[in-house]
Amino acid sequence: MLDYLRSLYEFLPPLLNGAALTVLVSVVSYVLALFVGLAVGLARLSKFWPVRLLAGVYVQFIRGTPLILHIFVIYYVLPFSGIVFSPFVAGVLGLTINCGAYMAEVFRAGIIAVPRGQREAAMSIGMSNYKMMTIIILPQAIKIVIPPFGNFFVGIFKDSAMLSVITMNELLFTGEQLAAATYRNFEIFAMVGLIYFAISYPAAMIVALVEKKMDLNQPTGGALSR
Repeated sequence: MLDYLRSLYEFLPPLLNGAALTVLVSVVSYVLALFVGLAVGLARLSKFWPVRLLAGVYVQFIRGTPLILHIFVIYYVLPFSGIVFSPFVAGVLGLTINCGAYMAEVFRAGIIAVPRGQREAAMSIGMSNYKMMTIIILPQAIKIVIPPFGNFFVGIFKDSAMLSVITMNELLFTGEQLAAATYRNFEIFAMVGLIYFAISYPAAMIVALVEKKMDLNQPTGGALSR
C-alpha cells in the first residue's frame, strides 16, 4: 500500500501537467474547429459549384482518412516542403482539420433543418442573403446543433492521445515516458486512465444535461424538433 502511495506522490504531478496540456490543446482545437466547421458548412451550401466542390472534397477526404495520418503529414511530411510546426501547433492543426470536417456536416444539417418557409418569408420582404443567414437561419441552426457539438469536445479530448506520436508532452506521452524510465507500467497507465476518465466523464455528463435541456426547450413536432 505504501508503495502505491509513493507511486502516486511521485507520478501524479507530471501526469497532471500532461493533462493540463491535453485540456489546453483540446480547447484550442475545439474552438478553431467550430470556425472551420461553420465556414465549410456554409461553403457546402454555396450557390457557386466550385466552392461546394472544394468544401465537399475536403469533408469527404478528411472523413475518409484517419486522424493519425493528418498528424503525421503535418508534423513529419510538411517539413520536407520547408513548413515546420512545433508539436503543439501541429497537434492543434491536426485536430482542428479533422474535427472541422465533421462539424461542417453538423452545421450543414442544422441549417437545412430550419423550415424553408422562414427563408421564403425573409426573401419576400427583400432581406439580403447575408442578413437572412445571420439574423434568421444561423441562430436557429445553432440551437439545433448545440447538443451534438458537446460530444465533439469529449471526442477531441480523447483523440488528443494520438498526439503522443509527435512527442507532444500531453497526458499519454508523459505516461509513456515515465513508464519507460521506471518500468511501473501498471501504476502509471492506471493513473493515466483515471485522469482521462476524471475529465471526460464530467464533460459527458454536462453534455447530457445540455441535450436534455435543449430537448425540453424545443417544440415537439415540426421541423425544429430533433
